[in-house]
Amino acid sequence: MGSSDNNESTMKATKEEMKKAGIDLAYRDFCAHLLIPLNECRRKSFFLPWKCKDERHVYEKCQYEECVIVDVVIAALFMIDRVL
Repeated sequence: MGSSDNNESTMKATKEEMKKAGIDLAYRDFCAHLLIPLNECRRKSFFLPWKCKDERHVYEKCQYEECVIVDVVIAALFMIDRVL
């Protein structure tokens, strides 16, 4: 989901933007558009753990929301399989 204003997951960062930002393939998901500014902040602050808290919170919230959606979809598929 990544955003609480709609019910669809959409990629907001393009492949070119993610490649330019150096995002690993494993992290190119629906929250990658939030990882780009987070990583920029981390580099600027030399990865100090007490910096970039707002960016990290927004990114982790997006990741959590996506995880919840996947869990709901898997549970729904499991229930459909049990009914059939």
